[in-house]
Amino acid sequence: MSLWLVRAGKHGEQEQGALENNVITIGWNELPDLSGLNSRAQLLELYRKVHPNATKPQATNEVGQVWRFAHEIQRDDLVALPLKMRKAIAIGRVRGGYEYRLLTSNIKHIRLVEWLATIPRSSFDQDLLYSLGAFMTVCRIERHDAENRVKTILAGGTAVSGDDMPPAPATRVDVATYAEDEIVKHIEAKFKGHDLARLVGAILYAQGHVTRESSRGPDGGVDILAAAGTLGFDDPKICVQVKSSSSPVDFKVLRELQGVMSKVRAQQGLLVAWGGFTNSCLQEGKDAFFSIRLWDQGDLLAQIFRYYEHFDDELKAELPLKRIWALVSEE
Repeated sequence: MSLWLVRAGKHGEQEQGALENNVITIGWNELPDLSGLNSRAQLLELYRKVHPNATKPQATNEVGQVWRFAHEIQRDDLVALPLKMRKAIAIGRVRGGYEYRLLTSNIKHIRLVEWLATIPRSSFDQDLLYSLGAFMTVCRIERHDAENRVKTILAGGTAVSGDDMPPAPATRVDVATYAEDEIVKHIEAKFKGHDLARLVGAILYAQGHVTRESSRGPDGGVDILAAAGTLGFDDPKICVQVKSSSSPVDFKVLRELQGVMSKVRAQQGLLVAWGGFTNSCLQEGKDAFFSIRLWDQGDLLAQIFRYYEHFDDELKAELPLKRIWALVSEE
């Protein structure tokens, strides 16, 4: 068996369809059904008919990825899908061969999979994240015993760290994603438990809310109360629950927050879950759009980046960040 990286669109435009339909997919939707092709040479010939202006390196690279998706990935192989909409990686097991089927307007080339788990990126060691950050749509992940370590994570264990080294010089990685992964690991180490609620409170304060944080220990379902106005008497009135566990939060926690909101007369709620949310919780969160917001690691990072300059010096010392400029590399 092997472990494969298979992305679902440059901006994650195919990932929800892939998860909902239990498939992995690739782009290149302009290519027709590949089922009748028996060699990479035939695929290259077809590719050149569709893309007559493609350079030789581009054609070689893209044909190689499409061929691997259709022919080299085997049943029972593991696949990793880095999610763009959440700071997580979906892990699945391949259950079928290549098919050409119109599932959605942008999903045509597919392989059936069984999705096993959606795991926060912070659960993966940095060397695995390096490999999963490669600028490829389809590639085999082989370095540092990656497959066995992912199996250990799936089983609920802690994978033995590999050599924490950068990828080979020929491998291009997403520098921005790598930097965010480093920040996530720092937050996970330095802002556990109540301290994560303190970080969320700093964001709400920077947004202009008057806040009251619960003391350490049992909080009765309320970590932070926040409201607008000089004294915090104006709308909106917000009840906040913060979960620092690496495990996804389920719908029961969301319903508990709704109950506490009623008790404290809050109009709106914010549920922050470091480990993300189960699919059932995400669905209930959609239904409660006008009263509750859900923040996972990615949402929390976005808010930190937006309001960081308004944090006090003590918090900045605990979370030292610097804005940098980098050249954008096209895939």
